[in-house]
Amino acid sequence: MHDVVARLSGDARRAQNLAGIYSICSAHPWVLAAAMKQALADDTPLVIESTSNQVDQFGGYTGMKPADFVRFVHTIAGRAGLSRDRLILGGDHLGPNAWRGLPARDAMQRAEALIDAYVAAGFVKIHLDTSMRCADDPQRLSDSVVAERASRLCAVAEAAADREAKAVRPVYVIGTEVPVPGGAAEALASVEVTRPEAALATVAVHQEAWRARGLDRAWERVIALVVQPGVEFDHTRVIDYVPEHAVGLSEVLGQMPGVVFEAHSTDYQKPEALAALVRDGFAILKVGPGVTFALREALYAMADIEAEIVGQGERSNLRKVVESVMLGKPANWEKYYHGDEREQRLLRAYSYSDRVRYYWADPQVDAAAQKLIANLGAAPIPENLLSRYLPGQYWEARRGAIDGSPMSLVQSKVREVIGMYAAACRRD
Repeated sequence: MHDVVARLSGDARRAQNLAGIYSICSAHPWVLAAAMKQALADDTPLVIESTSNQVDQFGGYTGMKPADFVRFVHTIAGRAGLSRDRLILGGDHLGPNAWRGLPARDAMQRAEALIDAYVAAGFVKIHLDTSMRCADDPQRLSDSVVAERASRLCAVAEAAADREAKAVRPVYVIGTEVPVPGGAAEALASVEVTRPEAALATVAVHQEAWRARGLDRAWERVIALVVQPGVEFDHTRVIDYVPEHAVGLSEVLGQMPGVVFEAHSTDYQKPEALAALVRDGFAILKVGPGVTFALREALYAMADIEAEIVGQGERSNLRKVVESVMLGKPANWEKYYHGDEREQRLLRAYSYSDRVRYYWADPQVDAAAQKLIANLGAAPIPENLLSRYLPGQYWEARRGAIDGSPMSLVQSKVREVIGMYAAACRRD
């Protein structure tokens, strides 16, 4: 793993202290600032990834194109005091995913433009995800089709790196058993671990596709394979990692020199499970909804504090504003949250898939969140109320680890999650 982290980060000194590396998949500035503070505290590189639906050549749901996202992250890093050479920017699920409703020819053309824009903007870690079928594809794509499409996108990435004279060449993540971005939409009882022979076959068919396109040198920069180690979450339940179920899969890494496994949907895993995943070779841990879930917990707890100490006419009413906006703009949750009115209301607020995250940039929601921060920043929050609503942050403030300001509370809550990943990735 040391070699993989060193190749990914270009920083052998910092890499030598890591057994694995985590990747923050979020575009929320407060989450990213918290992650940067964690990286500064740990003296480690930091991987930040945007997904293909968040950021694309048309703007994605964040309104940012790849170059915009790079500037956005660099601005936050500048404020946090994290040097740019500590940042590793990645693109997650890059491929035709966002255009699956189009014929494969059209979807792949857009995917090529997506890859070109990401590499030109300076993204280094490129997850090539061509695993999902397009409108005129058969129900299930063969590994050979997935690999051929991935190699086609790799060729685009290499050409973009050549054209832009990139000193740091892209590194690639491949795989055909790719979990659905953002967690499962339906209730789960279990998930099937990738079969060892399937992992080996995936690597072999991709290597052959790379060779057929003359991409042998690019193949040397394939650092990870996405597999399913047996972890997932749905709206209300987490499927925990069971090391015994993945023994056979872990063992095949010995036949894949220079490659580790990348584990998606590790959100909400127990700390000991995260450490076990890294130990077993799933050395790149992806986390997305888990960090914005913590952000939502912090903000909603602070809204409860606000209701205790701020007059009714001056309150942000954050929770009511979020609920109103989600009801008025249901496109980001109504296909996913089922049940009666009560069940849907609870899922809108508390689902592990955390589809609230799509609404933080909404002007009404953002204004309410900013007002909440301003209201609670106008006077010190009584520490006994912190104990009631944010007990972890209460003790952090009591110990002097944070100053108790609203933003310190938010970042502390998010770092509770990120800190578990950081601990799992440290070399003992």
